[in-house]
Amino acid sequence: MTSPINETMRALQCLQANSLVIKNVAVPSPGPGELLIKIHATSINPSDILNAAGGFPHTIFPRIPGRDYAGVVVAGSEHLLRQEVFGTSGRSFGFTDDGAHAEFCIVAENAIAPKPSILSFVQAATIGVPYTTASLMLRRAHVRAQETVLVLGASGNVGAAAVQLAKARGCNILTASRSDITDINLRSDPELLRALDLTGGNGVDVVLDTTGDTGLLEAAVRILAHGGRLSVVSAPRSGDTGFTFDLKRLYRNEQSVFGSNSLSNTPSDMAALLGNLVPLFVNGQLKAPNEENSKIVSLDDAPTTYEAIRNGARGKFVIEPFSQALEVPSETISSQGHNSKLYVPMF
Repeated sequence: MTSPINETMRALQCLQANSLVIKNVAVPSPGPGELLIKIHATSINPSDILNAAGGFPHTIFPRIPGRDYAGVVVAGSEHLLRQEVFGTSGRSFGFTDDGAHAEFCIVAENAIAPKPSILSFVQAATIGVPYTTASLMLRRAHVRAQETVLVLGASGNVGAAAVQLAKARGCNILTASRSDITDINLRSDPELLRALDLTGGNGVDVVLDTTGDTGLLEAAVRILAHGGRLSVVSAPRSGDTGFTFDLKRLYRNEQSVFGSNSLSNTPSDMAALLGNLVPLFVNGQLKAPNEENSKIVSLDDAPTTYEAIRNGARGKFVIEPFSQALEVPSETISSQGHNSKLYVPMF
C-alpha cells in the first residue's frame, strides 16, 4: 500500500431490500489481479435506487451498492499505484460484489479506466452508467455518420450522453423531451409528428429511447425511415410493459427494434467502453459534465438521499465519502413534479 490505511472504513450497506445503513466494515484487501481504490466521488444512478429496493433478482444482500466511481489506486499492482482512475459496473459490481458507495472498494485491474486530467473526480464519477449505456445503445442500433438520430428523453443523463455521442459520430440529431428546449415537446406532440416535418416526411434512421414510455415507443416505430432502428433501455415499472407495431410495415421497411442492457456486460467490458470515451473528452468531442449541476452529499447523507430520490427528487447526486456530513438544503433533495407513471431505467 502507498500509505497506512485504517483497518475499517465507512460504507453505505443495504442489509436487505429497502434497508440502508451506514456501517463500519473492514477495508477489503485486493487479491491477485485486483486493486483497492480510495473513492473520491461516487454517483447515485437510477439502477442503484432500484437495486437497493430489491429490484434486481440476482443481487446478493447484504451489499454495498454503487456502480459509478472515481478515485485513486492505493493497493494492488505496483505499476498502477497512485493512478487516478474511474469506472462503472456491469452485472456484478454493486450487485453480487460490493460497490463504490464506501470509502474504499475492490475492483479488477481490467475494470478501470484512466481518469483524464481534464475531468474532476466528481465529473468522472458521473460519466460511467450514462455514457456506457448510451454507447451500448448506439452500438446495438449500428448508428452511422450522416444518419438522422432522434433521442427520446434527451434532457436526462443517458439521453444527453446519447446526443453527444451521436454528434461525435457525425449524425444529424433531433432531440425530444417534455420541454420546449428540445426539437420536439413530448407533452404537446406524443405522436412525434414533428420528426416527420423535420425530415421532409422521410422519417428518422434511428430512435434512441431512454423513457420506457410505451406510447412513445409505438409512435417511434411509426416515424422510422426505411431501414430504421429503435433502441430501448427502459420499461414501465408496473402495468402493461408491451407495445404494438405494424409487423407488415416493419418487415417491408426492413426496420429493427433492439433492447440494450448494461447489466449484460462485465465490468471489464464497461471499462473498455470508458477507455474509448477518454480521448473524446480530451479532444473536446465530448463535453465534460458540468460539476455545478451535481448535488454533492456526504456518505452520512446517503440513506436519506436514496429515500429522497425514491420519493421523486431530481438531479445528479454524488457522494464524496471523505467529506463531512452536511446539512443538505431542502431544495437539493426535494421532490419535483413528475409524471405519475413511473419507468424502470435499466441503467
